[in-house]
Amino acid sequence: MSKSIKIVFALGLVALGAACAQPEPEYVQVAPEPISSEPVYTGKYK
Repeated sequence: MSKSIKIVFALGLVALGAACAQPEPEYVQVAPEPISSEPVYTGKYK
């Protein structure tokens, strides 16, 4: 086989491998929301 056919075949194999490779899962970290305290009863009109 000629050299150019080997190069084209090798590039095709690399492209096929890249297309079929499974992507790595992306890990998304969600920041927890701060816990708010209950309002304190201070009287009716305070």
